[in-house]
Amino acid sequence: MPVANGEVPVLIVGGGPVGLTARALLARWGVQALLVEKHSELSPFPRSRLVNVRSMEIYRQLGLAAEITANAFRPEYGRIRFRDTLHAHDFATAAMIGINAPVPETPVIGAVTSQDRLEPTLLAATDAPMRFGVELIDLTEEAGSVVAVLVDHQSGEETRVRARYVLATDGANSTVRQRLGIDTTGPGAMGGFTTVVFNADLDRWCADRPAGVYFTAHGLFAPLYPEGGWAWFVPTPEDAARPDWPGLVARALGPGADVQAEVLRVQHWVMNAFVAERLRHGRILLAGDAAHAIPIVGGMGMNAGIADAHNLCWKLAGVLHGWADAKLLHTYETERHPVAHRTLRQAVANTHLMVRVHNQRREQLRTTSGATPPPMELPWSDRYFAQLGLVLGVTYHSDAVLTDGTDSTDGTDSSASPEPPDTGTDYVPTAKPGHRMPHLWLSHNRSTLDAFGEWFTLLTPDPTHWERHTTAPWPVRIEALPGKHAERCGLRPHGALLVRPDGHIGARWCDRPPSGSTLHQALAAITGSVRP
Repeated sequence: MPVANGEVPVLIVGGGPVGLTARALLARWGVQALLVEKHSELSPFPRSRLVNVRSMEIYRQLGLAAEITANAFRPEYGRIRFRDTLHAHDFATAAMIGINAPVPETPVIGAVTSQDRLEPTLLAATDAPMRFGVELIDLTEEAGSVVAVLVDHQSGEETRVRARYVLATDGANSTVRQRLGIDTTGPGAMGGFTTVVFNADLDRWCADRPAGVYFTAHGLFAPLYPEGGWAWFVPTPEDAARPDWPGLVARALGPGADVQAEVLRVQHWVMNAFVAERLRHGRILLAGDAAHAIPIVGGMGMNAGIADAHNLCWKLAGVLHGWADAKLLHTYETERHPVAHRTLRQAVANTHLMVRVHNQRREQLRTTSGATPPPMELPWSDRYFAQLGLVLGVTYHSDAVLTDGTDSTDGTDSSASPEPPDTGTDYVPTAKPGHRMPHLWLSHNRSTLDAFGEWFTLLTPDPTHWERHTTAPWPVRIEALPGKHAERCGLRPHGALLVRPDGHIGARWCDRPPSGSTLHQALAAITGSVRP
């Protein structure tokens, strides 16, 4: 077979939401990337169903939030409902906080939307090269690069691509991770499941009680698109080779439903729960499901992967553009690995709670002896599945974060707060280094989060003073922070916050900096630069 050769700064392996987001971010940051996807097209299956507020903040930065929202369900679908059958009444319900209505902690609202509706938007976000039907079959690290061997499934042609870095976003069964011999930790496979995509008229039971997810005793039902379509998620039957899927769907809808289901597609999959032992191997980095496979309850897996890409891509851009040292990439694993473990623990806990709901309901039905039981109180608070503490309260501790000596609440820092609880329920905004910069309105419809981009942002109530500080060669923009916000962020009149391109605070000076070289030194330290 003929072998062609090529070179690219970044090779992305895997064309799901995480790989596509990384492709868009790198393009925005001026880095050439090639994305290869072994399948011949984007996946036709709904898969992930939720874009949380942190992901939507990232897509707002990319200019994609409005289109994603336009293609998604209305906010009232940001709710989960529990029923004995789909055509029964709710015995419990809960809101998806941050999805069903705005929350003051962010300028965006999350969205209930299917992954196959999200991916075309991400694909169209940039014209960076992407090759469908091309699979990575081997890779070798060499001095200063990685050589990947790719095969085109249609032509059979092999291509050798030399990349400065490889980003593996190729899923829970990652070829790259397996080639590198990186092991995983966690529960592992939690069972086989099947997704059945079908058309049916279910409006009579759902139109006036909308939800993004209906949990029933016979599986999980989810509306797919505002214009129609449904998915049924169920443990894979023992004989799944040639079952009567329309009949199974009809029976799962419950006795007396009398609904004809037109089955369109069926997919079998394994729900995995693990975290890779390492997220980096030399010039090869893992993100998304390749780095951490998260159970679906709570909708955190895809969103954690999008945050991975957001954390990593500005660092790759800095290294490739020359204003950051390669050791900055060490901080990717240092910062994201703990988040992956915490997210996995939360998703497993969510799964156990869902099982507990159904067990309690079965017991309730058993003890009422055929009578209609009363509504059931869920075994969690209304904000439990909000998990804003996990998605907005992530704190990074690494060499890319400079502490400012206010780690304890001592009365001098109005923004100081403890680490969020492990449930991820509560989020207390704080402007301490390592945290996501809080959302504060700078002007009408312009948030502090809108000030961030392909640069470092210096937020200060005294821009004139800080403009005298030298920042070359790093990209830096200085932004005025109104005095009322400065006080909330623990800043005096001449203080400042240095915010990284990913929106996390890299450094804070509560008052006037000690010298004219303070900002230069901070940027050098955060980016691992050896420049004087």
